[in-house]
This record gives sequence, C-alpha cells and structure tokens, in this order.
Amino acid sequence: MTFRQFAFNNVFRNKRTYAAHFLSSTFSIMIFFTYALLLFHPNLTGELKSTSETISELGTIGFRISQGLIFIFSFFFILYSVSSFLKTRKKEFGILMMQGMSMRQLKKLVLIENMLIGIFSIFIGIMIGLIFSKLVLLISASILMINNGLPFYIPIQAVLLTVITFLFLFLIVSLFTFKMIKVTELVELIQAEEKPKPEPKSSIILSLLSFVSISSGYGIVLYINFRRIISFALLGLGVLLVIIGTYFLYTQCSVFLLQAAKKRESLFLKKTNILTLSELIYRMKDNATMFFIVSIISAVAFTAIGTTAALGNKELSRMTNPYTFTYMSFEENKMENEHLSVIKKSLNEANIPYRIGSASTKYTESNVTVMKLSEYNDLAKALGYQTEKLGREDEILLVPGWIAQKQEFKDGEFKKEIEVIHGDWMKTFHVKKAVQNLVLPHEVGNTLIAVQDQVYDKVPFIAREDITMSKERIYGFVVDDWMRTKEISHQLNNILGRESGERSFYFEALTLQWLQAKQTNGLLLMASVLVGIVFFTFAASFIYFRLYTDLDRDQQQYKMISKMGLSKRELKGVVTRQLLIMFFLPIVVAVIHTAVAYIALQQLVDFSILNSSIIILISFVCIQILYFFMTRWRYLQKLYRTMDQ
Repeated sequence: MTFRQFAFNNVFRNKRTYAAHFLSSTFSIMIFFTYALLLFHPNLTGELKSTSETISELGTIGFRISQGLIFIFSFFFILYSVSSFLKTRKKEFGILMMQGMSMRQLKKLVLIENMLIGIFSIFIGIMIGLIFSKLVLLISASILMINNGLPFYIPIQAVLLTVITFLFLFLIVSLFTFKMIKVTELVELIQAEEKPKPEPKSSIILSLLSFVSISSGYGIVLYINFRRIISFALLGLGVLLVIIGTYFLYTQCSVFLLQAAKKRESLFLKKTNILTLSELIYRMKDNATMFFIVSIISAVAFTAIGTTAALGNKELSRMTNPYTFTYMSFEENKMENEHLSVIKKSLNEANIPYRIGSASTKYTESNVTVMKLSEYNDLAKALGYQTEKLGREDEILLVPGWIAQKQEFKDGEFKKEIEVIHGDWMKTFHVKKAVQNLVLPHEVGNTLIAVQDQVYDKVPFIAREDITMSKERIYGFVVDDWMRTKEISHQLNNILGRESGERSFYFEALTLQWLQAKQTNGLLLMASVLVGIVFFTFAASFIYFRLYTDLDRDQQQYKMISKMGLSKRELKGVVTRQLLIMFFLPIVVAVIHTAVAYIALQQLVDFSILNSSIIILISFVCIQILYFFMTRWRYLQKLYRTMDQ
C-alpha cells in the first residue's frame, strides 16, 4: 500500500469524523457556485428590462461581497473543523510516529487528507449546484420580477471561479494546519485523551457584567432608535456591549449558574441530575467560545434576512410616496393639461377608480416651505385623511416634510411658534395642530406649514436653488389598489418619461418605483438569505464538531457508568438535556438579540414586520429542531453500541 493509498483509506475509515466537515464544505461551495451562476448570467450583466434603471452594478457588487464573505468564513470554518479533527487524532498520530513516521510524513498525510476532502467537496458542491441551477434561476427571476425569466446557460466561468477559489482555500487551510501539529513527546500524544480536566471556574462579577452589558447594549440601541438619534458611534457602542455581554454570558455566567444549581443538594441529587449538571459545567466551559460564535453569527444572519425582507415590502415605497402617480409641472410647461388628460384617460379606460389632488408651494429664506390650507385639504381628501380648519391668519398647520417628522410630531416634538422671513416680509405663526400625515410625494427637507389662502398669497415667491424653473405645481393621483396600475405605469412612462431631456415636467409611477426597489432589494434578499443559510449551517456544524470531538471520551465514560446501573432510558434523558442546552441556548440568545433588532427596525417603518419576522425565526428554529433530533439519534446510537459491548 502506497502512502497516498494510506491517506485515502484513512479518510474513508474516518467517515463519521469527516462527515460534517465534508457536508458543510460542500454546502458552502454550492452556495458560492450559485452566486457565481447569477454573477455571470448574461441577462444580469446589463440593464434589467423590468424598469428603466440599471441595477446590475449593485447586483454585481452585492454578489461579489457575498462571495467574499462566504470565502472568508469558509476559511475559518474549515480551519476550525480541521483543528477539531487534529485534537481527536493526537493518539493516532502518536502511534504512527512510534511506528517510524517522521514529522514531514505526518504533515504530508494531513495535507493529502485535506486536499482529498476539498476536491470531493468541490466536485459534489458544483454538481449539486448544476442540478438545482434551473430552479435557482426560476426563483431568482421571480424575486427580481423579470417577466421573461432567466434562461439556463453553461456556467463555465462560474465553475472555473469556484474550483480555483476553493482549491486555493483548502491549500491555505492545509498549510495553516501544519502549525497546529505540535509534537513534544510520544507519551503525551498517546495519553492526550486521558488527562483529567481542571475544575471550571467562574466569576460572579463577570457574570453580573454579562447581564449589565447586554441590558445596556439593548438600552442604547432602542434609545437612539426611539429618539431617532443618528449616531453610528452610539449604535456601535450598543452592539459592542451586547457582544461583550454575550461572551461573558457563556464563559462566566452559564458556568456560575450551573455551579450554583450544583450546590443545591435537593436539585443536584435528584435522579440523574448529578450526571447532567456535572457534565454540563464542563461542556459549557469547553464550548463557551463556540456558543458565543454561534449566537453572534445566527443573530447577524437572522437580522440581515429580516431587514432585507422588510425592505422588499411594497408598503415601503408607499410610505415615502403616497401617490400612485405623481405629475410635477413647472411654469414653462405648455403640455400640462394634455398630460393630465392622458393620465386620466388611461385610468378611465382601465376602469380603475382614482382620486386627484394638487398643490403649489413657496420656499422662504427662513427654511420654511409654505402651502395653502385649501390645497392641503385637497391632497388630504384624496389620500383619505381628515381635512383641517384654521380660525385666524396667524394660525398654521405643521405638516411632516419627511418620514421621521411623523413620529416627532406624534411625540409632541415641535416648536409652538414658527417665524417665516423672506426679504422684507416677516410673520410669526402659532402652530394650531401638527398633523401626522405626509401629503407631498417627496421629502421637503425643511419645515412645511399650511396657512390660510389669503396669507399664502402675501408670501413672496422664491425659486429653489436646485430647480431652474420659477414655479411648480404637484398633481397626485391616488389609487387604492395601486398594484393594478402596473401596465398603465409602463405605458405612461413611455409617453411622459423624460428620456428626451425635457425638464418642464416630471412624471413618476409608484409601481415602477416599487418594481425598481423590489429588484434592488431582491438582490440584497438573495445575498442575505444565502449567506445567512451558510452562516447558520456553519454554526450548527460547530456544535456537531464539538460533540463528536468528545465522543470517544463520552463513550468510555457512559460505558463505565452503565456498569453501575445507568439504563438506556436514563442515558437518553441525560444526553437529551445536555444536547438541548448545546443546540438551543445559542439559538435562544440569537433570537432575543434579533428580536431587539426587529423592535428597532419596526420604529423606522409604518407597516408591520411582525409576520415576516416570525416566519424567518420559526423557519430557522424548525431547521435547528430537525438537526437536533438527527444528531441526538446518531449520537445515542454510538453510545448504545458502546454500552452493549
């Protein structure tokens, strides 16, 4: 038998040990290949035909970033899994060196094994990706709202990129593993698994610090969100405190609580708790860093997917622009009436009921935008809002100029008096009421007020610096079921679009805005979902590695205890309780972190994200439950087999 055959047989004889490593590597390669498949698709390298905007550049950047993340994380994941295998094989290495194997040959053996697994993973990952490529293209076309779909093509570039990238990755990991093989004496290698573990220690101060850090982090994030404070420094501090608190939660607090439970004899001596608690203390201490990584990675994955799902909601477009069609006409526009007739005719011919409102505004030197009360009511009535009245000339309505102002007005955060100055004209107004509804289709960017019509006429006109036309008038068309206007929107955009360079008017359709956002966010959603699934798979695999790293020790331990009277039923109970903690404690912590992030996200939008949030979290929890039962079944089968010997 040659040296290469020996390495080949070694891999296949350790199928159990390498199974999770192989499957997770294959999965990450399949996802990477999927990104490459979309990245090089001929229909995604130019302008998407569903809108007039080119989003291929954003898509390319998103896919490349996602591929980079998968590559970096795959490197650390494979490095971690290989290091776990090396720890379990110290005794095997010691025996091989006793038989005459040199250190150079040992490193060569590890290199060949890693590259064998890598080559098989690359082959299987690409094959699975090719098998499901048509399904991926169909789903992608649906998410990106591409009417004619994405045809299948021979992804030669995608295959080459995947093969070269992961061959390089497995080679780099193999070189890194050489530094992990540290040999002192053969006796130490052979007896590596027999060394007793020291009693885990914990600190009550650091345990309390974990709760204080997490609570403070939550508080900071929610405070700046509810108060609508834009501060990346505070946000970063809040996230950092949560991360620090999570680390101490596992390394200190979990051990401290288990040790406290162990000291309660009524609990500790009850049935098999003496076995469960004693073993859990060691497992929590040994796996603290791994649990911490799993929690943070899972929280990031859940939050990213939830955020992109919220961004894809159709209500997000309507939140910033309440009008189905917006037509803005400037003073020099000679086609205003004709264009409005075209819009109305198109809606009438399609039997789509609509409401219309219009308004003009004036911009003043005091950074206050003024509109007529009658025109505010005209827009409010079209949008289904309550109309308002003003009793005196010095009274005004304060109207939100952008989304954030809606919450500010709701919380009573506005000036009671507003001074308007333009040239020699000046007047101080008293705010009668601050309404909470947007009535203009675009953010004003300054204070927006509605005054009595006769007062509006007295305000001198000044053109905005960013608009060359002297005056403008906004027409807003409201359709309750605005998704029905998709066909009309394309037709009107072809007629009223400004591709010719015409600047005397402006037309905008909500469905086209939503479609563009849907395509842009669809790319982000695909990127975040696929990366999130990879992260979650890696996180679950970390637990699997740790469990099977200790399998030989556990088999010997439970075999001895079974001789003292431990039944298979009792063993199942002990193992189930331990695995429940290992599998679901990190997920529960991740779900709590994610829930806080979702609460913060909910404050930024006017529509509910509850349903999508629950679906995302339940989906991942169900996957984890399935993974738990599969792992427990295999793990118990190994232990039962040892007990029966």
